[in-house]
Amino acid sequence: MKIDCDDFRVLEGKKAGLEKRPTTIKPLYKSRNHYRELIEEYLADLTVQQSLLYANNDHSLLLIFQAMDAAGKDSAIKHVMSGVNPQGCQVYSFKHPSTAELAHDFLWRTTRCLPERGQIGIFNRSYYEEVLIVRVQPEILRSEGLPSEALEVRDFWQERYRSITGLENHLYRNGTRIIKFFLHLSKEEQRKRFLRRIDEPDKNWKFSMADIEQRKFWTQYQEAYEACLGATSTANSPWYAVPADDKQNAHLIISQIILNALKDLRMSYPKADLARRRELKAIRKRLAK
Repeated sequence: MKIDCDDFRVLEGKKAGLEKRPTTIKPLYKSRNHYRELIEEYLADLTVQQSLLYANNDHSLLLIFQAMDAAGKDSAIKHVMSGVNPQGCQVYSFKHPSTAELAHDFLWRTTRCLPERGQIGIFNRSYYEEVLIVRVQPEILRSEGLPSEALEVRDFWQERYRSITGLENHLYRNGTRIIKFFLHLSKEEQRKRFLRRIDEPDKNWKFSMADIEQRKFWTQYQEAYEACLGATSTANSPWYAVPADDKQNAHLIISQIILNALKDLRMSYPKADLARRRELKAIRKRLAK
């Protein structure tokens, strides 16, 4: 499988251009069986890379997933990371902040959940909610208890973008690699998926009236994502706008991007120095007796 991941990358300092980016592309697989083969190949490679990440213990990987409702974040995380050792992976889903979380700055609750060195961390939604849903629905912002002078800053959202990129640059310098995925879903495909959630009893639990209420703000959300991706995609912590109308395609693209990020670390298993080899030799002699 050959995927040019740069096709989906939002370049630093450039507009995201979401209205021109496709929500669907030509299938990267020939059949269901072919798709399974490709995913299994990826999982085998990922298993090796995760083991190397854990063994080296000097970097971590943070994967951030953002999207409109029904875009397939849960599905992507489930399928793409299914081969990962649970001991080396942490998944966090962020919903409406608690009272305790609202008593801190907007980056606090997610910062506590950052992956340790040697680990892969996954954020299903993230601190980016604070420049997306909060921007579309400003009444949420007014409930956050910010001082009036902070709310009156003319370039309020630009300040938040700077806080985010400042954090991500700090994390990069300290060994955390951040890959951010925007699952780019069409409004029509979302409508079809909502209908399936209503029509299929096993999927009823996934749907609520709140989903329909949020759909009313589709245009505003697209504008918020456009501004956010353009302002916060950097060379070190890029955004990828992944076509999400075809879930299998999306899984393959995400898989390749993650694998590329890990391989870019050029990891190998740590080699034992002379003292360590002598220690192991002595232990072996004791075990042999």
